[in-house]
Formats: sequence, structure tokens, C-alpha cells
Amino acid sequence: MPQSPITPTINTMVDVWEAYRDELEGMERQARTNLDSSVTLVNTVAAHILNSGGKRIRPFLLLLSARLCGYTGHDHYQLASLVEFIHTASLLHDDVVDDADIRRGRRTARKVWGNQISILVGDYLYSKAFCQVVEFRNHGINEVLGEACKKMAEGEVLQLYYNGNPSMPESEYLKIVEHKTAGLMAASCRMGAILADASDAQQDALFRFGLHLGIAFQVADDTLDYTANGEHLGKALGQDLREGKATLPLLHLLHHCSEQDRLMIIDRMETRTLTEEDLARFIRMMEELGSINYAMDRARSYIDAAQRDLDQFDDSTAKRALSVTADYMVTRDR
Repeated sequence: MPQSPITPTINTMVDVWEAYRDELEGMERQARTNLDSSVTLVNTVAAHILNSGGKRIRPFLLLLSARLCGYTGHDHYQLASLVEFIHTASLLHDDVVDDADIRRGRRTARKVWGNQISILVGDYLYSKAFCQVVEFRNHGINEVLGEACKKMAEGEVLQLYYNGNPSMPESEYLKIVEHKTAGLMAASCRMGAILADASDAQQDALFRFGLHLGIAFQVADDTLDYTANGEHLGKALGQDLREGKATLPLLHLLHHCSEQDRLMIIDRMETRTLTEEDLARFIRMMEELGSINYAMDRARSYIDAAQRDLDQFDDSTAKRALSVTADYMVTRDR
């Protein structure tokens, strides 16, 4: 797909998906081709989550970043599909760590096949991705992806360390978000630029773009856990609180509510005894004390930074698509 000037038709994510439908379909075809284990159950479990939907944000960022930097080849399909394998592996592992029953509105792999199979298929997808990434024979890509995976593991450990701890500083929450979520998005953007032989300055700008977008994505996602339509979200509202996770809206609430309410929230986190009545009350408190607005304002500030990261690039369809994608991170409802 060659570069082309900005067109007024790309104003929403629907426009973006339509303009880059062929790119996404190319990535999906490659992902299906790569799912070729001689052990049928591995393919079945991996396909269970790969076919359950998902936004494909990480591979899409790689595709768009490559096109933004003038890439005209087709190898980005393979690289993007491997990024999705790594993301899928992390979800299989996360669901075991979190004892999750539902993912994207469907039963998690661990509920269907058990924890052991979920962990091992996640391991397979990680291994498969790295086996095929080395075929690019590009040290820059290897280094970026390896660092992102290392930070994802560190972020998961840090989140477990703070699980059930309502006194977690906001800075540590943001560190978890950066490591667990934003790091792979940033790596995806940089790898697209590396594939296009972009300058170091362009690679750095796209890495920052992905990092800022990824933080905004997760902060908004954590806020949706208290505000979204549960059916659209694909999971029950308040799931983070039920699991003892203190995300940004809750951290703000704990700093601004009465001591009595604070002790009640802490009790529900520590004892895992949250009721629907409790949740409804806490959400009302978040709305009244500005916790929802605070979290979304922080998310929007990261999107503003991401938009500035694109300033050094010439106008093009890919740039416009990345800009609209960034805005979508804080306007989506699921």
C-alpha cells in the first residue's frame, strides 16, 4: 500500500479499518499460516483466543508505522502476526494468574482446557514468535522485541506484588501500565519503522508514540472497568476491584473519599467480598468525587503527547490513521 496524502474520508476508526482492511487481512492470514504445530491441541487452544475477537491494536500499529515510514513490502504481515502471537501468549498466562473465567465474552482457555494447557500453549506461542522473528536477521528487531517481553514479565510481577495493596503510589501504577501494556505497543511501532529503514529520529518518535498511546489505552481500559456496558466490555464491571487491583480511578477515590469509605473499600479489596451494591456505591462515589474524570483526563494527556510525537512526519494516510487510532483509545466504549 503506497503512501498517499491525507484524505478527508479518514475521520473515525471505521474509516481507518476500511482503509487498511487489506493490511489487517494480510496479517490475519499470516497468523493462521503460522499456527502450524504438529500437536493439534496447541493449534486448537491458540485459535480459541485468536478467533475470539480483539482489537489487533499492536499488529495494526506495526503495519501503520511501517507504511508511515515508506515501507512498500509485505514482510510486515509476518512481523505483525508474531506480535499478535506474543500478545496472545501473555493473555493465556494472565488468565491463569488472575483466575479469569471470561475473556472477550467467551470462556477463557484455562476454563476449557485447564491451567496447565493454557500456560504451555502460551509458552509455545512465545517460542514460535521468537523462532520466526530471528529469521528477519535484524538485530534491532530482536533487541526491541526481547526488551518488550522482558518488561511485560516484570510488569506482571510488579502488579502481583501490589495486588490487594490500596496504598500503591500512582507512579507505580503507571510503571505497571508502561511495562505490561505500553511496552509492546511501543515496540510494535519501532519495529515497523525499523522494517522501513527509518531514521533513528523517526524510530524514536514512533516508539514514544506507541508508549504514550499504550499508557492512555490501559488507563482508559481500567476506567471502562467502572463505566462501560458490561456486555460490550466482555466481562463483568468492577473485575479489577474484585481481583484486588488498584487502578487509577480507585487510587484517586481512595485519596479523596472519607476515612470510613476508604476503610470499607480496603476491606472489600482485601477480603474479596465485593457485592453489586458495594460496586454501585463505589462507582457513584467515583463520579461524585471526580475519579472517573481524573483518570480520563490523564489518559487524554497521554494521547495529546502521542499526537505531538507524529509532528515530525509528513502528512499521509498512514499518519492520519495513526492520529485517529490514538484518539480512539480514549473515546471507545469497550
